[in-house]
Amino acid sequence: MRMRPTLNWTPAGDLPPGTTDVMPVADVLSAGRVLVVTGAGISTESGIPDYRSEGGSLSRHTPMTYQDFTGSAQARRRYWARSHLGWRTFARARPNAGHRAVAAFQRRGMLAGVITQNVDGLHQSAGSDGVVELHGGLDRVVCLSCGALSPRGELAARLEEANPLFEPVAAGINPDGDADLTDDQVGGFRVVSCTICGGVLKPDVVFFGESVPPPRVEHCRELVRGAASLLVLGSSLTVMSGLRLVRQASEAGKPVLIVNRDPTRGDQHAVTRVALPLGTALTAVAGQLGVPVDGEAAPRA
Repeated sequence: MRMRPTLNWTPAGDLPPGTTDVMPVADVLSAGRVLVVTGAGISTESGIPDYRSEGGSLSRHTPMTYQDFTGSAQARRRYWARSHLGWRTFARARPNAGHRAVAAFQRRGMLAGVITQNVDGLHQSAGSDGVVELHGGLDRVVCLSCGALSPRGELAARLEEANPLFEPVAAGINPDGDADLTDDQVGGFRVVSCTICGGVLKPDVVFFGESVPPPRVEHCRELVRGAASLLVLGSSLTVMSGLRLVRQASEAGKPVLIVNRDPTRGDQHAVTRVALPLGTALTAVAGQLGVPVDGEAAPRA
């Protein structure tokens, strides 16, 4: 399974229209064994932009591909300069009402699991357990030579030390943590290597053009098999790795529900799409179910 095989999907005119009625979502949650799949849209209310909504970052930004990153030292310099700056925004982000509602539903035993396409770690910060990070996590770094994992905060400190005068102003931050910088701003940014073997470091995320690890794919498929229904939150489902889970559930006769303001690539497989912001919709659902949603989570370390 590959991440994001297409970047330019546009909705067809014959997709079913969205609704503002959240009762179907409340109904499936009350029945239990709901598998939640989330995308970038659930994190926009935390200040992290998505790719494909109006003004989304694809209009100005082409994400780094795995092939470019591994094949070019200059591409790695550009990526790490931009990601180093973007990481500061990610590290400050806090879970919003949507993340907290998902955690509250899980605590009530309504969920069969949580799969996220996001790399921001906000579900875990909100208190969700056992979250499957389909595309990895930006809070970890992996060495492409020896496979060693290390905390992103540790790398950030090393990059700060190697680049003490690096303080550019970014034009924007993207969902993958990549800040918009010009080549001139990247300039002579110094990249650091693995402290164990001197190898190339990469964030522990699945880049465009890179394969999702097969064991993770199978785990997600197993979660679909064990669920009674699938609830997609804030994803356009343009990425095939998420769409395949929707197709699997639909083909198995399991209800698929989507909460996303805009049409998605999976609407034809869904029994309903709620066209509301995630925080608004999930707070309303929690209220109907009598599920308290906790306040803002404590800052991350």
